[in-house]
Amino acid sequence: MIVAALILVAIGVADIARQYLRPAHRAIGYALLALFVFALGALAGAWLAALLAIAVTGAWVWLFPTDAPARAGLWPAVAVAVICGVFAATLGARADAGIIGDVWLLPSPVGDLTVDHTLLAIGAVLFLLESGNVVVRAALTVEMPQLAASVIEDSIEGAPDHGAATAAPVTQPLAAPILKGGRLIGPLERIVVFALTLAGIYTLLAAVLAAKGIVRFPEISRDGELGNRAEYFLVGSLVSWVIALAAAFLVWWSFATI
Repeated sequence: MIVAALILVAIGVADIARQYLRPAHRAIGYALLALFVFALGALAGAWLAALLAIAVTGAWVWLFPTDAPARAGLWPAVAVAVICGVFAATLGARADAGIIGDVWLLPSPVGDLTVDHTLLAIGAVLFLLESGNVVVRAALTVEMPQLAASVIEDSIEGAPDHGAATAAPVTQPLAAPILKGGRLIGPLERIVVFALTLAGIYTLLAAVLAAKGIVRFPEISRDGELGNRAEYFLVGSLVSWVIALAAAFLVWWSFATI
């Protein structure tokens, strides 16, 4: 479980860092993140897991660049999901969790959470924030390659302005406005789906998902014969929901051992 937890924490923080740090400062941010993850793993008695998490995160950042299409499509995301699922299913919470484990015990409605359970939950939430956007963007550019240039350009344009010059935005009315809103709506949506799934409030979950379709219906209905807008909405929404449901299942499966 600690392996999956550290991987999700490292990837989640790395994607948040590269979204908000200047390109010139990202190397320093990555180095500090690697030190933090290794220190956290060492204090939790899992330094080998920390090294694996750092290696996986390095590969993730390289395979999902912010200024170019994903180098291997969605396969890196699938690989991370498999790795986390296998380790969470085969390695439960440890009896010896290092220095942190000796003093950590967090009461919760499902029982006392160990440091492994807590880090896994935190890692899942961190991944749902910006890393979920990374995966959705990759899915859209793979499924709809004609939008790849505008999606990438909008991602760069939507980053915080640190005074660096950016190229002129590609004229593409379909992708830009949707992705800008999705950068905020997507994480919120995934967190809501994640929380409602774990809480077992499936009726409200269904209502939330249906409400999104209703809100988007007028826009989709004006899509015309090509159906690009409808396809964009369906691909982005389904991938986002799958990410949130997978994270919720991973946490639920791990918490079932408490």
